[in-house]
Amino acid sequence: MSSASDPLAALTSLPGVPEAVDSVRKAVDRVYGHRVMRRRAGEITSEAALRAARGSAALSGADWALEEVRRRSDFGSEEQARTVGAALRLTAEAGQLLSIWRQSPMRVLARLHLVAVGQVRTGTGAGAGSAAASGSAPGADGIAADTVGRPRLAGEPVDEPLVELPLPDAQEVAGRLEGLSGLIIGGSSAPALVTAAVVHGELLALRPFGSYNGLVARAAERIVLINSGLDPKAICPAEVGHAEQGRAAYLAAFEGYVSGTPEGMAAWIAHCGRAVELGVRESTAVCEALQRGAA
Repeated sequence: MSSASDPLAALTSLPGVPEAVDSVRKAVDRVYGHRVMRRRAGEITSEAALRAARGSAALSGADWALEEVRRRSDFGSEEQARTVGAALRLTAEAGQLLSIWRQSPMRVLARLHLVAVGQVRTGTGAGAGSAAASGSAPGADGIAADTVGRPRLAGEPVDEPLVELPLPDAQEVAGRLEGLSGLIIGGSSAPALVTAAVVHGELLALRPFGSYNGLVARAAERIVLINSGLDPKAICPAEVGHAEQGRAAYLAAFEGYVSGTPEGMAAWIAHCGRAVELGVRESTAVCEALQRGAA
């Protein structure tokens, strides 16, 4: 496939990117080779999902302790609780959408937004078209039902407190989403890290929905990492690493993506790579704790 038809492949040779890809691959291989993974992979996957949700919510302004996320059952009482609930639902739903992603990424993104808002139960497939509530009255969180699960239209507001960069207009959003969808459906020879970083960065840059764009972008990154075969058991939560590096570093790297320069793109991909490695470190610690009988 030529670079013209596979633009993601061109990013693979940017300075520092081959090293980031190689480092991620080695880190993932190490945790998959841990002796605990042979016997208790399901427990590692469940724990990674919980920690991923906590990390993604933290980046969206709900920085709760892990045990608070584990303990709580009410996620609808106030804004931070809704954010944490949305992150938990998205992390659970991501694994249900893997078979659909390569055929219909827009359907998956619509479903993710519906799940984030809480208008549908998780684990029931990606029938986003019929799942949205009718009417336009806002719910308890102030989100109008008829804006959920579809890209925003001209003049519709976006609630994304983390990202303050200018919003692309609705026409640009539609065009770039179509382009991103074509790249995913067409496939790429680029490593999973590169594809995941671009999907994450593009969705965060576009903020195509009226709410929860950061959570959706990170859930889409998760889907790519799992679906690509890099992390098939979902035990390397990049969300943990994004949160651990901090919101300031996250936004600085993201601004590199938005700049579109080779240096900026390379910095964003490297940042995403480091996030995966930190997620690996987190799951390795869980493996070690299980091995000691401490968790």
